[in-house]
Amino acid sequence: MNMQKPSPNQTRAWVMYDWANSVYPLIISSAIFPIFYEKVTRDASNGVVQFLGHSFINTEFYGYVVAASYLVVALFSPILSGMADSTGKKKSYLEAFCYLGGVACMGLYFFDAQHIGTSMLALFFASIGYWGSLVFYNAYLPEVALPADQDKISARGFAMGYLGSSLLLILVLVGAVFNHWFTSRQSFLLVGLWWIGFAQVTLRILPHTKPAYTASSGILTRGYHEIKKVWNEVRNHLQLKRFLYAYFLYNMGVQTVMIMAVPFATKAISWSNDQERSQSLIISILLIQFLGIAGSFIISKASAVWGNLRTLLVLIFLWILICAATYGLVHTPVHFYAVAASVGLVMGGIQSLSRSTFSKMLPETQDHASYFSFFDVSEKVGLAIGTSMFGLIEGLTGGIRQSVLSVVIAFVLGFVLLLRVPKSQQVG
Repeated sequence: MNMQKPSPNQTRAWVMYDWANSVYPLIISSAIFPIFYEKVTRDASNGVVQFLGHSFINTEFYGYVVAASYLVVALFSPILSGMADSTGKKKSYLEAFCYLGGVACMGLYFFDAQHIGTSMLALFFASIGYWGSLVFYNAYLPEVALPADQDKISARGFAMGYLGSSLLLILVLVGAVFNHWFTSRQSFLLVGLWWIGFAQVTLRILPHTKPAYTASSGILTRGYHEIKKVWNEVRNHLQLKRFLYAYFLYNMGVQTVMIMAVPFATKAISWSNDQERSQSLIISILLIQFLGIAGSFIISKASAVWGNLRTLLVLIFLWILICAATYGLVHTPVHFYAVAASVGLVMGGIQSLSRSTFSKMLPETQDHASYFSFFDVSEKVGLAIGTSMFGLIEGLTGGIRQSVLSVVIAFVLGFVLLLRVPKSQQVG
């Protein structure tokens, strides 16, 4: 893709959004809220929640709520992306989803287990805000980095996200342990303020994009036409199409692990008491974060030597080993620490490399938001299926360990499909 060298200031501003929004997946999706949710629902109703006249295991219901949010993003992001390309308002959509997510995180302060339906709406909208904003954020990557730099810049974004979110989590823990400044509820407020506050750097500096085309009809209708056109282009682009099929499956595994790791650990690991469980889980999550920083850069360097597709195949194979070991061997806190360290080394790397690999495969186009919406739809539908299957298997079997098998299957199928992706000079 021919383009002028991007402004370093814009590249730094793009990376800063990872610093801003990564507090959501760490504190809300992984570290604080899942532990808080499991405890308050267990204390209130012995781990069973009632919704619309039906009873659900608490972690099963949690999986269904986040799956529903992914489906909403998957349904609407292609239309919004087409509208963003047709109007040149990609940054405006990024800003809107950013504010939705940040405010919804703050709404979790009012969580009440006795009103589980309305309380989980805050999590539902926070998830939509986070994942919706990523559609437009990722679509800026081809505009802030040359193809040769995209692996490095993508990895830098993930590394900054790991660092920033870990810093906030450490500040929350220090305040809670030593001076009781922050309760779990207050940390939810802080997440929203951090996310919206640091995002101002990104929103101030990233440029407004020019319309990719002139809409001759209604914006919404034109967005549908643009999505249809991009889909037809993807169908005729063998490398891109096959990569999306593989990504759909292996990323289903990655994201399901990220969302359901803490619910799994709260129930499948033999903890001596609640305090040990909470402290150990947070320590292991911080371990994942810091190893993720190193892993992102190591894998970026590896891709320069081996090529993107070969490196992704190695990473997926490692994920298969990790998940299989988790199913059969992980029963104690020591085991969980070992798994957490392994996950940390491969998690950030596979995400950043997948993003940059897709970006390198794009044909000559200005419709970046529309193309990344397909990347996003693949991710969100996979997430919805992955988390739903995880919860459904627990609900059917009564045990959460069996749910790990669905993740192993997703990785194996993704590995097989990635073998079929044609290699090229940019993504060997």
